[in-house]
Amino acid sequence: MGNFRRVPVGIVGASGYGGVQLVRLLMDHPNVELVYLGGDSGIGKSFASLYPHLAHAVKLSIEEIDPEVIARRCEVVFLALDNGLACQIAPTLLERGCKVIDLSADYRFRNLLTYTSWYGLERRDRTTAATAVYGLPEIYREQISEAQLIGCPGGYATASLLALFPLLKQGLIAPETAIVDAKSGASGGGRDAKTYLLLAEADNSLAPYSVVRHRQTPEIEQICSDLAGHEVTVLFTPHLVPIVRGTLATVYATLRDPGLVGDDLTTIFTAFYRNSPWVKVCQNGIYPQTKWATGSNLCYLGVDVDPRTGRVVAMSAIDNLIKGQAGQAIQCLNIMMGWDETLGLPNLGFYP
Repeated sequence: MGNFRRVPVGIVGASGYGGVQLVRLLMDHPNVELVYLGGDSGIGKSFASLYPHLAHAVKLSIEEIDPEVIARRCEVVFLALDNGLACQIAPTLLERGCKVIDLSADYRFRNLLTYTSWYGLERRDRTTAATAVYGLPEIYREQISEAQLIGCPGGYATASLLALFPLLKQGLIAPETAIVDAKSGASGGGRDAKTYLLLAEADNSLAPYSVVRHRQTPEIEQICSDLAGHEVTVLFTPHLVPIVRGTLATVYATLRDPGLVGDDLTTIFTAFYRNSPWVKVCQNGIYPQTKWATGSNLCYLGVDVDPRTGRVVAMSAIDNLIKGQAGQAIQCLNIMMGWDETLGLPNLGFYP
């Protein structure tokens, strides 16, 4: 115990909702020391000036983003930046020996043409991107354990793929029939001021957005294609609901074996996720709610069958800021470092 050393970690882009969740969780992680917070705005200001309720706990200030300086001080760096920024500094951090965990979309795609098509940004870091591992531990745990660069999934993709994973991996559905209907709270839109997120706009309302063009669609399709063994196209529609945090994804697909019933699928899902500590499969007839997951790194799954249509209905609830963002990033950190996958993460939500 006398030789125990806490791993120095830093966060670039700590001012957003994902960043502040990382700060909170890393401050409580027993194996790390948070030594650096970086950002382009607020340089020299205390982190507490952005989040006064953390003044008693976080004494760090916002520093300039200098990859050389960061690499000298940190062994692990979390990038919580806007899309198109992580790819500008990740190569230098990796060259200097850092492990990098990116929360943006920059390193989620194997084919950067797909990234450019959906995000409108040209890339010059193809060699670096080719080394990235998609950071959904329940699917890519082994690859994450050997990676230096992780591209963490989006919240919608996380919830959707955890519901789809057993169905595709076990060949239970016709992949081309998959439809994802997903809903998420206002925190998924980030901390920047946006008209559609104003209380007067979002409260007492339920609204679809980015219909047939949401940017997490190709991310979901990429992993579904991986699981199915051939190219898969998924219809994905997101909705904004008047809650602060939480994502619920409901997946519909045609079963290959119409004789399967809800109990069968529940048994299959339970066995499939028996070694995944952050996934909890509900008993048949019990369906997940976002409130159950709020404040935790848990994903609650429910599954049932509609015998009239021969379709499966799989439901997935997560906290979009924890399992859908910061918590999942730390779950990846634990796996990369060879630590217990549950270390430093909340395993019970805030209820009610």
